[in-house]
Amino acid sequence: MAGPRHDHSLYRDRDTVRIRRALVSVSDKTDLLVLAKALADAEVEIVSTGSTAAAIREAGYDVTDVATVTGVAEMLDGRVKTLHPKVHGAVLADLRLEDHERQLAELGIEPFELVVVNLYPFVETVASGAEGDDVVEQIDIGGPAMVRAAAKNHANVAIVVSPQSYPGIIGAIEGGGTGLTQRRELAARAFAHTAAYDTAVASWFAEGTLNDGDDLPAHLTIEAERLATLRYGENSHQRGAIYSRAGGHGIAQATQLQGKEMSYNNYVDADAALRAAYDMVKPAVAIIKHANPCGIATTAPNALDPIASAHLRAHECDPVSAYGGVIAANGTVTLKMAENLKDIFTEVIVAPAFEPAALEVFKAKKNLRLLQLPEDWQQERMDVRLVSGGLLLQDADRFPDDIVSVAKNWELVSGERPSEREMENLIFAWKACRAVKSNAIVLAKDTATVGVGMGQVNRVDSCRLAVERAGDRAAGSVAASDAFFPFADGPQVLIDAGITAIVQPGGSVRDKEVVDAARKAGVTMFFTGERHFFH
Repeated sequence: MAGPRHDHSLYRDRDTVRIRRALVSVSDKTDLLVLAKALADAEVEIVSTGSTAAAIREAGYDVTDVATVTGVAEMLDGRVKTLHPKVHGAVLADLRLEDHERQLAELGIEPFELVVVNLYPFVETVASGAEGDDVVEQIDIGGPAMVRAAAKNHANVAIVVSPQSYPGIIGAIEGGGTGLTQRRELAARAFAHTAAYDTAVASWFAEGTLNDGDDLPAHLTIEAERLATLRYGENSHQRGAIYSRAGGHGIAQATQLQGKEMSYNNYVDADAALRAAYDMVKPAVAIIKHANPCGIATTAPNALDPIASAHLRAHECDPVSAYGGVIAANGTVTLKMAENLKDIFTEVIVAPAFEPAALEVFKAKKNLRLLQLPEDWQQERMDVRLVSGGLLLQDADRFPDDIVSVAKNWELVSGERPSEREMENLIFAWKACRAVKSNAIVLAKDTATVGVGMGQVNRVDSCRLAVERAGDRAAGSVAASDAFFPFADGPQVLIDAGITAIVQPGGSVRDKEVVDAARKAGVTMFFTGERHFFH
């Protein structure tokens, strides 16, 4: 039953609003009973719904069911319970206006000064792998309506959408009421909350369209929440911040275990390192500097510590450039890997997990940043890039999970079919090439890079750079090119250095010249039929 009518004219044009009646309906029950106790101790009438009301009542606190207030039982399997004038009138009434107060009195509606609502777990349901109607049923209707109504009426009502805000609202209850500044801040969080929710729903429907093979979405909404303001952006005169995208499971959601604050460039390099290491099926490590690989390697055969082996082999590719690099491992960082890194200056290490003994070793390097990926880490299905006045959207460039599928459609255009081991090296080089900025050339041996040529404005210069960095290790290695060779001069640089096989997309008008050069040298060459530009 509703409590006695209060004289709200006492609060007209006042900053502080005393809480006498609260509407509480939450899917996230974290600290719900802590809040309920504070409300009960302050003799605040609690009005609630469904499982929220049951939890509060079971804990021994008085609670009024919404159905008692509206006079209408929940219906349609709970789809309709708060969509009623006696709820929304109580939330939306502007008690600074005498006419609003008069109308409430005539209708027998008692106003709320506090609304505590968080929404159905739509994002969590999608993340769990649910589909179809199971997801649709987690689209909240009444919740967002109450949140937005309370946020609009923040002059009179405090809206709380997260347990993180409970301490502040409990302090306000105990301190005599909420202030206008507090209510306005809560309203801003509330609108951001519903915007993020709507974005998640819209994105799910859009992805459903993509799954059906239709065109890319006609409308795209991207919502992100600021996690931290960075010291600066790419350069010291630029502002910078890191945002978490709704539904994201990547580098932005990683947990920093130790070290200095991450910088803008640290995040960019860490993301590039993930791109390189997680393309590999075997234990692998990538070392990145300025968004390009200094080295990528998988473990040596029969290595006692596969991830430590992969790191040492990646480091050997270019030890000079690896100084101050960012490292990504696709497996748990072990004590042995940590010990190998003791005397190597490294900015960031990102991995799915770290052995406790490894963490102890890293404590001596206090500035070293350690990032642990979320358990549900996954590579994105779509790539988004901002351009002036808009953005670009594309399917993420991905490889099949099994190594055999990577090369099943390759065309052998020169030389003999290589051995299984050399084929594994070609596939490794082809995968590694995707992580290198175009024009990209990778030389590899024993599933480790030995020379990388990147970012040149012509492919022959990238070939020369890769060979120069490889030195004597070029002899007997294999080569991969992210796009076709426009002339035979690039492959000739590689052939002269002693490579034994080349994998490239093909498709140049001078393919015949390029293939003839390979055949003349007795070098194996494959056409993949696809390229892997990375700009």
